[in-house]
Order: sequence, then C-alpha cells, then structure tokens
Amino acid sequence: MSPICTEWSSHKAALSAVRIAVFVEEQAVPLALEFDGLDAKAVHWLVLDNQQRPIGCARMLSDGHFGRMAVLQANRKQGVGRLIMLAAIEHARQARRRHVFLHAQLTARAFYQGLGFKCYGEEFMDADMPHIAMRLAL
Repeated sequence: MSPICTEWSSHKAALSAVRIAVFVEEQAVPLALEFDGLDAKAVHWLVLDNQQRPIGCARMLSDGHFGRMAVLQANRKQGVGRLIMLAAIEHARQARRRHVFLHAQLTARAFYQGLGFKCYGEEFMDADMPHIAMRLAL
C-alpha cells in the first residue's frame, strides 16, 4: 500500500468519497466547508486498499499548506496516515520547500509531532473543532 500522488481531476470521486465519509459524515463538517474550491489547484495523495478501494487521502496547496488528511475509520492505526505524510513531505522536499504547515485537529497533534511538526500560535476553532497550527522545517 503506497500513496498515489495525483490531481483532483484524475481521482475526484475516490478522494471525495474518503473526505465525505470522514469529515462530513463522521465529524459533521458541512459539505460547503469541506469542499472549498481549492482542490483543483492542489496536489493530492490517495491510498487504496488491496481491493483498490479508497481508504485515505490528503492534499497540499502550492504554498506548502498540507490538509484534508483523512483515513477511513476501519483503516486507522495501520500506518496509512504516516505513509501519506511521508509521501507529502518528500514531495515538498523535492519541490525545494523550506517548510510545510498544517492546521491539526487537537486529537491529531501527537501524530504530527511524531513526524517532527512543531506547534505555533494559539489554538483556534475550525468547523467547530479545536485546531492548532503546526509547521515542519525541511
């Protein structure tokens, strides 16, 4: 299982399916907030299971803002998110980025810290969930 680096136009249905399941259905994020119009301009990662079903995804905007990381509930704690993050970090390094940043749900802070991300700024609310800004120097 390795992440596919892709574009929105190539895998829109699969990427959307994971994000709707995780963010809209599980976490009650409004559909209008989840799909912000930036997907067509982003680089995306998609993970498929052995039956070629989408189970995880994420995106990175041109400014190094990583986000929309989602792994289906049944597939969590199996390293899928870590695989996505390592692929995204390598992509940023190859693009000669100095850093990448993200807005982590507080429940995911330790996950990102384990990858070397550092918190900065104050906690804030996004989609009615507490978040913290995090950054990784490359």
